[in-house]
Amino acid sequence: MTILRAAIIAALSFLGTSTSAQDITLTSPDGAVEISGTLLGFDGEFYRVETLYGELTVDGSGVNCDGPACPSLTDFVADVTISGAAGMADILMPALLDGFALRNGYTVARDVTDTTHFTYVLKDPDTGADQARFSFKASTTDEGFADLLADEADIAMSLREIREDESRRAYEAGLGNMRSKNRSRVLALNALVPVVAPGNPVSRITAAELARVFTGQIDNWQALGGPDAPITLHVPQQESGLLQAIEDRLLKPAGGKLADTAEYHDQMAALVSAVQRDPFAIGIATYASSGAALRIPLSGGCGFAVHATRRGIKMEDYPLTTPMFLYLPARRLPKIARDFLTYTRGPAAQIVIRRAGFVDQSPEEVSIALQGERFVNAISLAEKTVPLEDLQAIVDRLGNHQRLTTTFRFRPGVSALDAQSQSNAQQLARSLELGTYDGRELVFVGFSDGEGSTDANRTIALRRAQAVRDAVLEAAEAVNRDGLNIAVEGFGEALPMACDESAWGRQVNRRVEVWLK
Repeated sequence: MTILRAAIIAALSFLGTSTSAQDITLTSPDGAVEISGTLLGFDGEFYRVETLYGELTVDGSGVNCDGPACPSLTDFVADVTISGAAGMADILMPALLDGFALRNGYTVARDVTDTTHFTYVLKDPDTGADQARFSFKASTTDEGFADLLADEADIAMSLREIREDESRRAYEAGLGNMRSKNRSRVLALNALVPVVAPGNPVSRITAAELARVFTGQIDNWQALGGPDAPITLHVPQQESGLLQAIEDRLLKPAGGKLADTAEYHDQMAALVSAVQRDPFAIGIATYASSGAALRIPLSGGCGFAVHATRRGIKMEDYPLTTPMFLYLPARRLPKIARDFLTYTRGPAAQIVIRRAGFVDQSPEEVSIALQGERFVNAISLAEKTVPLEDLQAIVDRLGNHQRLTTTFRFRPGVSALDAQSQSNAQQLARSLELGTYDGRELVFVGFSDGEGSTDANRTIALRRAQAVRDAVLEAAEAVNRDGLNIAVEGFGEALPMACDESAWGRQVNRRVEVWLK
C-alpha cells in the first residue's frame, strides 16, 4: 500500500492546485501535495477522482478530503450498482445476496422502485444502520454493458460473452481488458434447450436441423419426421442476452439469421406456456426455465443423442451451454462487494445457485460405471472409426478413477479455452491451493475429434492436456506442489461425445477431462 501511495503521490506532484470548478480537494497530511477533481466514487478505502489529467485512485488513509462531495468516513455505506440481464436479476442475484447476508450476519431489506429497479439493503442487525446498498437495474445484457461503459454501473450481468466491439469500447473507456480472467467471472451455468408441446412425436433433432428450423429453411414438421403441419417458432425477447446467445451459438455458425416469423416473448414462462398450448410449436428455452414443456435432445446422424442434464451442462458435454456472467471494470469495488464476489465462488453459494434452479459449478466425481451411455456410443462406432484396443487402453488406465465434472473445451478455431473452461481452470486452481486433492492422482486426459490420423490425434490430445495442466498450475500460485500427483494422457478420438460430421460435434469432442484416483 505504501508503494502504491507513493506512486500516486508522485503522479499528483505534477497537478495544479486550482479548485474553483471542482467538488473535492485531496491534500496530503503535510500539505505538500494537493489534487482537485470530481469525485467518481469512494469504496470506504479509496477515492476515485476525475482530474484534468485523467482518472486517479487515491488511498484515503494518506489524504484529507475537503469539499461538498467528500463522503463521511465514519458512517460510510457502500453503494454498488448492478445492471443487465433480467434473467439474473430476478432470481439468481437476490438469492445469492440473501445467502451472503445470512452467512455474514446482516439483515436484508428490499426496496422496489418499479418493475425494473430495486435495491437490496444490507443492515447491521444490532443498530439497524445501513451497511451496503446493492441497486439493480433489470433489463438486458446490452443495457448492462452500456451502463458499464457509461460509468452508470459497477457490475454488468450478462447471459453471453462480451462481444469484440463491446470489449474494444470498454478498453478505450479505461475499463480494462474485459476478456481477461480478472474482468469477468462465470456465476452459474444454464443451457439453451429446444422445447415442444408434450405429445409431439419428434423425439430428437440435430443441431443443423435446429438451426435450419429457426432460420426458416425447415418450416414443416414432416421434414423432421413429424406430421404434415407448419412449424411455429418461439424465442426470447428481442435484444436479450438469451436471443443473442441463440444467434451466436446456433444461427451464425450455420450461416443464417432468425426467421421473420418467430414470435418473441418478454418472459421465459410466457414462451414455455405458448409452446405447451400449440402442438405444432417449437421454442428455445433454458434448462432452468423449460417448465412442463418437452425438451428435445440434440443428436447427430451417427446416432448420438445429447441431453441437457445438470452434469452434462457442467461438463459442457451438452453443446449449447450458456454461462451466466458478471463483468467487472478495472477499478476497486467496495470491500463488502468484493466479499460478496468471493462468496459467489464458494461452496455455500453453489448450494444457493442449485436451489435457485440453475447449474452450479461445484465439481462432482462420476464413476466409470455411471458413464455407460458414452462408452456404448464409442463401442458402437469402434469398428468404423475407433480401434477397440484404444477403448481398452482407456479402461485400463482410468477404470479405477472417477471423472471430475470439471472439463475444458476450446474456442472454435483456436487453442484458447472458452469462457466456461477459463472459470473451471480458476476453480480447479483454488481447489489445488486448498489441498482438496492432496494425496490423490489427478489425470488430465485429452481427447480430439476424428479428423486426421489416429497418431496425430493422440499427439494433439496430449498437447491439449499438457496445456490445460500448465494453465491450472500457473493459476494456482499458492499451491504446495510437493502434495500433488499429476499426470497427463492423450487418447485422441477414442471416446467421442458427438458426431464428427458436424462442426458442433467436433467442437464437443475436442476436450480435456480431469480424472481422480
